[in-house]
Order: sequence, then structure tokens, then C-alpha cells
Amino acid sequence: MSDNSRPTLLLIDGLSMAFRAFFGLPVENFATSTGVPTNAVYGFTTMLATLMKENQPTHVAVAFDLPGGTFRTEELPSYKGTRDETPPDFEPQVPLIREMLGALRIQAVDKERYEADDLLATYARLGREAGMRVLVVSGDRDTIQLVTEDVTLLYPRKGVSDLVRYTPEAVVEKYAVPPHQYPELAALVGETSDNLPGVPGVGPKTAAKWIGNYGDLDQILEQADQIPGKAGQSLRDHIDNVRTNRRLNHLLTDLDVEVPLTELEYQGADAAAIHEVCDALQFRTLRDRLLPLVQDGDGESAVGPTEVEVAVTVERAVAEIVSLTGHVAVHVDGQTGEDADAWALGVARDGQAWGVDFRDLSADEEALLRAWLEDADVTKTAHASKDAWHALKARGIDLAGVVGDTQIAAFLVHADQRSFDLDSVLQRYLGVSAVAGDAGGELDLGLGTSAAQRVGETAAKVSSLDAFLMSEVAERGMAEVYRELEVPLVMVLARMEHAGLAVDLEQMSELAEAARSRADAAAAQAYEAVGGETVNLGSPKQLQHVLFDVLEMPKTKKIKTGYSTDAASLADLQTKNPHPFLEALLVYRDATKLAQIIETLMQAVRSDGRIHTTFSQVVASTGRLSSRDPNLQNIPIRTEEGHRIRSAFVVGKDYDTLLTADYSQIEMRIMAHLSGDEGLIEAFRNGEDLHRFVGARVFGVEPEDVTPEMRSKVKAMSYGLAYGLSAFGLARQLAVPVGEAQRLMDDYFDRFGGVRDYLKEVVVQAREVGYTETIMGRRRYFPDLTSTNKQRRDIAERAALNAPIQGSAADLIKKAMLGVDQEIRDQSLRSKQVLQVHDELVVEVAHGEREQIERILRDQMHGAGALSVPLDVNVGEGTDWRSAGH
Repeated sequence: MSDNSRPTLLLIDGLSMAFRAFFGLPVENFATSTGVPTNAVYGFTTMLATLMKENQPTHVAVAFDLPGGTFRTEELPSYKGTRDETPPDFEPQVPLIREMLGALRIQAVDKERYEADDLLATYARLGREAGMRVLVVSGDRDTIQLVTEDVTLLYPRKGVSDLVRYTPEAVVEKYAVPPHQYPELAALVGETSDNLPGVPGVGPKTAAKWIGNYGDLDQILEQADQIPGKAGQSLRDHIDNVRTNRRLNHLLTDLDVEVPLTELEYQGADAAAIHEVCDALQFRTLRDRLLPLVQDGDGESAVGPTEVEVAVTVERAVAEIVSLTGHVAVHVDGQTGEDADAWALGVARDGQAWGVDFRDLSADEEALLRAWLEDADVTKTAHASKDAWHALKARGIDLAGVVGDTQIAAFLVHADQRSFDLDSVLQRYLGVSAVAGDAGGELDLGLGTSAAQRVGETAAKVSSLDAFLMSEVAERGMAEVYRELEVPLVMVLARMEHAGLAVDLEQMSELAEAARSRADAAAAQAYEAVGGETVNLGSPKQLQHVLFDVLEMPKTKKIKTGYSTDAASLADLQTKNPHPFLEALLVYRDATKLAQIIETLMQAVRSDGRIHTTFSQVVASTGRLSSRDPNLQNIPIRTEEGHRIRSAFVVGKDYDTLLTADYSQIEMRIMAHLSGDEGLIEAFRNGEDLHRFVGARVFGVEPEDVTPEMRSKVKAMSYGLAYGLSAFGLARQLAVPVGEAQRLMDDYFDRFGGVRDYLKEVVVQAREVGYTETIMGRRRYFPDLTSTNKQRRDIAERAALNAPIQGSAADLIKKAMLGVDQEIRDQSLRSKQVLQVHDELVVEVAHGEREQIERILRDQMHGAGALSVPLDVNVGEGTDWRSAGH
């Protein structure tokens, strides 16, 4: 039987490969945003994905050493005793690697008192006896003894990617002995990594020569007296060591394994689990390498898409689509943006599907479809329905009747995941891919009806996805959030994106030039501060040389490439060790960043003179909206430069003014409501300056005696507590000793016990029920609150503290946006919402509608939620975004 036709058993030494991955990838470059190191997980998983792809194993296992001793250390306590202590950043990654293996459905095996190598040896024997081709992946040379005609060792030469294939012939060529005698050679030479000393003066060539001349190890030892020279004497002096080495380097092939060989058969990965782990560890590109390991149809869903015949004959498809009433799933193939267009429409319901290519339609047929798509009584579900709205809008079609969106539903079910495109969600829940070639805008290239076939099949999958996700949303208690808040908001955001915000391009160009000029001036000052030497201020290597070699400044945080030159490190360095070079460098960085922001904004201005950002409901796990292409949320809000940028966003032609409205201290008001703290509630009900009021209580002074410094400290702490800020974090933020920060927090909690109790209780309750909940019922699930991995558990606890507060704020502004939009439409006003940034709304007001719009904004924002404290709304007016601020 040829190797290709035989089953293949892939066996991997887990810790050996994980250590190589850890030391092969810089830990500072592989960590989550919350600081969990992931370099070993990433490197190990990358290697595993490559091995799976290249070798197509039918059976797989990864063997691990367990903590504690083995029968070898019982015999020789010094065995492996010289190995370095495990790096602190490595240990937390071992459970994560096991979690990744669970997602891939690859068996992780271990056994008390035995090493991973013994498990590899036992399974290699079982596989060989079962007629399998066996591949062993290990960086431990002891596994060379396993090599046979049926067992190949893949030994990493460098890192985890450069693997040497050891066949019997390759072993003989390398060591001049056959594989089964390699342990005898190793017994003579010794193994430094295992702390097994060999015979002094005897290297691999001498040992191989003795084996060739005298036979096996027993024969060599029997004839030791006949071996001449210093080497022979050295052998005689160390015979006991040699015998011990041989006993310990013998791998056991007869262990009683708990997982039988048959259970190592590979059934394919778990799509949902892959997404969950990759999202938790913030692996994006790696996810794409793992999803091919999912076998089609192997997702979470018991609903599963069935094969459907797609009606694509134009006359029949159009006739049957426009006759549909009730609820359907739709899928639009097209693109958004300035060149938006829709190319094909798929519709599905009750196991039937239809597809049409818009290019094949007559004017009458397209008019029929337009009327059907605009009929609000025909309710529709789509994936990313906002994109479908934009694509159809470009054809003059106003999509209506959208009551479901599988992208939104998938987000509510697992808000912490990072990818919600259609293919990822289909893989995650149904275990299938979107139809090949359906790339959201791929042209048919004249290949008959394939575009229609494609969208019809995809619509059928969206229909199956909808059926599955609706039960999940309901089970998680978020049906109302889905129906009443998130899905209705999709069309509001679509109209806002379509409207855009007008820009004074000339003014923005001047701002960009001014920022570049400031950057150039700062660069010149930096060069002057180091004697006129020209330095690449964007090069960490050159900055390290100037700062730590030329200027001999105190070292910052150690990293693999030297010492950190990131923004936080340099700002801290300048605070403690001010220098003109550092001062100029920080100004240069700020000015350069600002210029880049402005240039990005200028590039986003379309032919209508407006910027049309894209809002997303499926990025921030708290429920906040995000903005991209361009991101209008990253414009600095408290700097003069940021204010100047806002002044370039202006009221559009044919409109009168801009109105802005935002909530005052919304998160602290929500904190007061959720905690029920009487002190905070009193402050808000009496219209006090909150931070002055709290400062007076914390510092034990009269409100009028609260200094700006006191107020600033209290403000930082009040908001920080809602984000799980520690005393260390507060100390760093306020530049005070940790002890002072801790006393400040203790005094705060002494006087605001309701806040203290709430922050404790919210985590305890979330651990019990598995989730937190906002005022409007949005749940965020935290499975890591019960994780055995401390780092992941700590991260979950900090996130659980903030989720109800920030999530409630997000819900309130969304509810207000729905109300504002509905009122404007009900009153047939021309004004329109054009922007939302965090807690602020911006409305472009038509002539004669200013008073009505301000009343609508105040009424809808005040009425968005019933809290135990009043919702305070600030409204401003101006011809540009800056002057409309308040």
C-alpha cells in the first residue's frame, strides 16, 4: 500500500513546539490589547495549520508533559534539572494552546508520571501496527529512536517552520547509526538538555565508531576493557552514567493510553469555537488559515442550509418574487461607497430561492422589483442590510420593510467576536461558506446566469442563518433589543451615511499644511537639540541611538529590539527627564499624526463635497457605534487642533445651520442610577457640579474650596472606576504615588458606598449568570469570568465592570436617534441627522426648522430612558461643527 493511500497519524510534542514558537516570535509583538501574551499560541497554531494542510492527516494528537515529576525524576532527581526556569509569559499560554486545540477538535493527550515523548512512542507503535503512515513532530532528539520505514520524525531545525524529515536513511547519514541505536549513541555522548552527562571526551563520531566496531551498547560495555586510549579509560570511569542514561532515554511504547487510537481520527474543526478563540486572542489573519479545517456543514446549527434549486429564468424569477408576501430573506450582490451599485438580487423563503441579474432585466421588470423591494409590508431579512440599502439606492430603489439583519443578530449573540462578514458568520453557525465567487460585488463576466444562481443560493443560506440566529437571540434575552433598537437603527444609519457632512476643503487643506509646517519646525528643533544631526524621527532604531547612547537618558521599557520609544514611554521620560529633543519629538509626533488625520479626511471627500463616513453597529462589544472610512471619532476633542478640524465641517448648501446635542456626564448619571448611591443621585438632582461635589466629599472641604487639581483628580477617578481602573493605573494617570492613589480610592468608596457595592456586585452577579445587562436589556456574555486562566479572568472582570454603564449610554443615544429620525419623518421636515459621535448628535437644519429640530432633539434625548437622575442635554448651534459645540 502506498503512503498516499494509507491513513496518516500526525503526533506532535506540544510543549516542545510551543517553546520553540515562544522563543521564535517576539512576545512584545504578540499580545492582546489587554496585555495577554500570545506569541507561543500564534506560532504553535500557525505551525499546526501548515502541518495539517501539507500532510492531510487522518488522525492527530498533541502530547503534553504535565507539571510535577515523572518516573525518570523519581530515579534521578537531577534529570532535566539544569533547564532554565519557564518564562512567566509562557506558562499562561499553555491553557490557551489547549483551548485552541479544542476549537480545532484535535486531541490533547497527557499522562501522570510520564513524558509526552512516551505518549508519542506509544501512539507511534499503535499507528504503525494499524498500518498507518506516522509523522512525529518533536524538537527532542530522543524521538529519533522512533523512526522506522513507517515512522518519520519532523525535527525543527530553526523555529517551528523549518522542519528536517528524518527517515531511517537520514538518521544514518546524520549520526552514522540506525534510529534504534541512536539512544545508545546518546547514552555515550550524553544529553545536556536532559542534564544527562555523557562520557567525557566521547563525541558522536567516537560513539558511532564504537557502535560500528563492537555492536550494541551492552556489547560495548562488556568489551570496555578492550577499548584503548583515554576515551576507553573515560568510558570505564563512567559506565554507571552510561547505563543510567540508557535507561532514562528509552521511550516507553506500551503505555496504557486513555484515548484510543480510533478517537484520534480527525473530524474537522469547530467553526464557532475557532471564531471565539481567535476573537478572544485577537487573531485576524490566523483565523483565515484555520477555517479551511472546518468540514462543510459542521457548524453549530441544527437548522443547516439545505440544497435548494434556484429559479434564475428572468421572467419566472421576477414574476414569482413580486408575488411573494409576508417575510423573505434577501441578498444583494453589489458594492457601497462612492461607486455604489447593485448587480444581482437573491430572494429565499421556505426552501425556495430566486435569483436575478439586474443587467438582464427590462425596464418594466426592474420597475416591478423596485415596487416589491420598496413595499414595507413585505418584511425582509438580509445580512448587512445597510450595505444592501446603499447598493439598491444607487439604482434608485429605496429598500423598505427590513425587520431582520443576520449580521446584527450574530453580533448580539457573540458581541466579543471580531468578524461579522457573511462568510465568517455562515462558517461560525452553519459550518458552510458563502457561495464561491460571491465576493460582494464580483461581476458575472458574461458567464450566463451564474450571478443570479450565486445570489439565490446565498439568500437561501441567509434564510437558514436567520432561522438559527433568531432562536439564539431570543434565548439570550435580547429579542426586544434586536427588534426595537438595533434593526430599526440600521436604516437610520443608512440615511445618515447617504446624507454625509459638508466639508470646507480649502480650510481643511490649510489645516493640513499648518500641521505639516509645525511638524517640520519641530523636526528642525529636534535636530538642533542634538547638535544639528539629522535623525529619522520615525525610526525607533535611530531614536534609541539618540536617546540612550547620545543623550544617555534613562532607559525605558525593555523590548526585543532595545528600549521602547512608544508614545507612553517617551511622554513618561519627558515628564521625569525633560529635554529639548524629547519636547520637539513629541510635538513632531502630534503634528504628524494630526496631518495624517486631516489628509485622510480630505481623501474621503466625495464629488458632492461631503464626507460619508460608515457607521458600524458590530464593532464595539459594549454596543457603541463606531465610525470608519473615515473615522470621525478619532478627531481630538479637547485640543485646539481638533477644534480647528471641526470648524472645517460646515453646514451644507441649501441648509441653514448645524445643531449639536449631547448628554452631559451620561456615564456618571448611569453610574448613579445603577448603583443607587444617594450622594451621586443628590448631586445630579440638585444640579451640582458633580466633580466639585464629589471632591468636597472625598477631600473633606467645602465645595467652594475644591481646587482645580482636586477636581481633576476626582474626575479621573470617577470615570476610571467605571473602567476597572486600579490604584496603580490611577497613580500613573495622575502622576502620584500608588499609596496616594489608593488612599484617594479608599476615601471615595468610604463616602460613596453605593458605588463600591455596585462595582463589587456587578462582577459577582455576572459570574453567577454569565452576563451583564444594560438598562434596556442588552446582554454581554463573559464566559471567561470562570476561566482557569487568571489573565483572561481578570480581563473579563474589568470588561464586566464597564459593560452595563457604557452599554446603557450606547442604548440611550441609539433610542434618541430613532426618535429624532421618526419625528423628522413624521413631520415631513427637510432637516436630517448627519453624524453621531459617542454621546453627541449633529443635525443639518433646513431653513425655518431650527426651533422644531431643537425641540425634537431635547424631547427625544430626554425621553430616551427613565433614570433616577435627570438626563441633561446640551444643545448648540453654528454654521460649522466647532461653533455648534457647547
